[in-house]
Amino acid sequence: MNWWSRYGVPYLIAFGLSLGAAVLGAGASGVEGREPLAPLQPTGYLNPARVALGGQLFSDPILSSMNRLSCISCHDLTKGGTVNERRTVGYKGRVHRFNAPTIFNVGSNYRLGWRGDFTSLEEQNEKVLLDENLMAATWPMLLERLRNSQVYSSMFQRIYGHPVDRGDLLDALATFQRSLSTPNSPFDRYLAGDTNALTSKEVEGYRLFKDYGCASCHQGSNIGGNMFQKFGIFSPPPIGDSESDGDMGRYTLTGQEADKGVFRVPSLRNVAVTAPYFHDGRVSSLPAAVQIMARSQLGRTLTANDTDTLVAFLKTLTGEYNGHKLEAASSTRHD
Repeated sequence: MNWWSRYGVPYLIAFGLSLGAAVLGAGASGVEGREPLAPLQPTGYLNPARVALGGQLFSDPILSSMNRLSCISCHDLTKGGTVNERRTVGYKGRVHRFNAPTIFNVGSNYRLGWRGDFTSLEEQNEKVLLDENLMAATWPMLLERLRNSQVYSSMFQRIYGHPVDRGDLLDALATFQRSLSTPNSPFDRYLAGDTNALTSKEVEGYRLFKDYGCASCHQGSNIGGNMFQKFGIFSPPPIGDSESDGDMGRYTLTGQEADKGVFRVPSLRNVAVTAPYFHDGRVSSLPAAVQIMARSQLGRTLTANDTDTLVAFLKTLTGEYNGHKLEAASSTRHD
């Protein structure tokens, strides 16, 4: 089965559905025309006690085998929901296969992980907890620690009505992660009808984003996160880390030739504060990342002005968390 047969037709169907939803959202907001992107929707009701419990666990190294790492070790909520490293280092000094993606707006992704391994936060969280190079825990270890903790045993009993079990822990973490929405970006305000939210240059960047075809994959309210795409459609991207098989993409899961170099399309929300970029963090400059994507995915060489204009639009996708605009982690040069 070739790449187009495996992924192309489903892409068109998915894009059509997302476009329909976006058109409805744009129509309601007063923005003229058919819009492939939609405002970020408010998070639905989440049990506040479970959110609070999940947030406490998210920052607690009790979930790692050596009590050294927590979820925020790779997903810093005070910055962009990630860390400014190409690929983080796990237990015993082994570098992770992929760059740590932002955790913000993860509840709006249908596919999770760079290879789109999972469609459920609970399933992905379990994998992270048990992975020997991530948290390296076991279920007996986790449950014993939490039941022996006066604080956690009391919280789980009060919130779930019984001693902590596997499902409760996964539910608490996933509920907190679903709360990590970053609304009120300038672009969201623009789509909602505030024509003063974007400058003329930023609006022009949005036009280029649509006209050049970026929105064919980065679409919907999360501006990506739901589809698969081959990295290097028109030309091979720059060579990544030769010591990692991460460039193989979904092939490392499926063994199918058509899946070589295929990845989940990431969300572009908050992209200006989540460097470095791509599955292996090979580039720290957003303009450089835009130029690579234009050449490899669109078969287009951008002018300096077009690059600058597209970057200006992408910067309008930075939202707020707890009422504060997101900021990038300390800059470290990677390219």
